[in-house]
Parts: sequence; C-alpha cells; structure tokens
Amino acid sequence: MSTVLAGSGLVKKYGPTTALAGVDVAVAERESLAIMGPSGSGKSTLLHTLAGIVRPDDGQVLLRGERIDHWGENKLSALRRKRFGFVFQFGQLLPELPAEENVALPLMLEGVPRRQAVERARRWFAPLGLAGLEKRRPGQLSGGQAQRVAIARALAVEPDVVFADEPTGALDQATGEEVIRLLTSVTRDQGASLVMVTHDAEVAAHCDRVVQVRDGRIAGSSQYTAA
Repeated sequence: MSTVLAGSGLVKKYGPTTALAGVDVAVAERESLAIMGPSGSGKSTLLHTLAGIVRPDDGQVLLRGERIDHWGENKLSALRRKRFGFVFQFGQLLPELPAEENVALPLMLEGVPRRQAVERARRWFAPLGLAGLEKRRPGQLSGGQAQRVAIARALAVEPDVVFADEPTGALDQATGEEVIRLLTSVTRDQGASLVMVTHDAEVAAHCDRVVQVRDGRIAGSSQYTAA
C-alpha cells in the first residue's frame, strides 16, 4: 500500500524544550493512525507538523512524495483547505450557521457557489445519521451530532488526509464510541487516511495502527485490526 503522508527526521523546539526529537512516521493510503502519549510528549506537535500548521526546525514532511514543509504560508493554507480535513475536540463549528452551511463552508471558501456547495454538503447528512438536522444550528445539536457535522465538514472537500485532535475528548463514553466508529469507517470508505491524537486506548484501538510518543520520540508502534 502506497504512502500518503510521511515525516522524516522531524525536529521541533520551543525555547529549551524539545517537542520533537527526530521523529520518523508514515501513513499509508486509507490507513488510520492513532498517536498516543502523555501530556507534553509531543503528540499534538507531531500532528500539527504533519498537517502543515507547525513548521519543523529540521526534517521533512512529504505528501504523496512531494515535500511540503518548506512551502510558504499561502500555499500551506490552500493545502489545508483543499487536501486536508480537520476534526477538533470541540468541533469548532460556527454558531451562526446552520449545520449544512458549516459543512459547505470549506467548499465555499474554495469558490464553489453556495447552492452547489450546500447540495454537496447535504449528501453527508444521511450517511452520518444526521438526516433532518441540516437546518439546525450548533447550539441545537447534541455533542455527538455536532461532532458528526464536524466529520462531514472535514470530508466535504474529499481530502487526502483527515486530522483529528482528541475528537471524542468532550463526549461521554457511549457517544464517543459512536463517533469514533463513524470517523474511522467513513474516512476509510472515502479513500482518505486518518491521523488522530487521543489519550484513550479504547478510542485508539479503532485505528489500524497506534504509535506511542514519549519525550518527542516514537517509543513504540502497535498494529490493530480496526473495529
């Protein structure tokens, strides 16, 4: 299986603190990868570096073999809009927009006409168990429903990679289980790869592979069969 995203020799320092100390990691086509580790281990820095949000001090990030870490900010911003999707712990939906427009927003930012973008967005609602909720604003949704809207928004641009930072961290256990099952299965079905940071081993076990980060280094890797 071909590699979609790879980091090689990644180093990142914040003053005297070394967040990444020469990390090598690769993500295959349609693979789901969980990054685990204690607070301060470097796991979120690794995700943000792979996603082009944080620029490494040394090393390389390659997307389908093309180096992206030395790109300018305008080019990286376009990359994050067009080829990456993001799901955050608290969804980060815009409260003034209905669910369908939150999903359509990345498409509209890329110049897709509003009507066409909303039509494309609506296609995600039934597969994610959100049928009938298209017009609701985030304040009218449960936590699990809001995260499913966030998943739809991440996938609407048909990305190469979806990045998820503690996507179940604000949810109860049952709702989190439902959300992580949807996130891993729908991402895979759409042909995208998933890179997820989580502190929860039960959540991580839904991914194909788990890497443990300690003191800015990969401390171990485990292969799972996705649940």
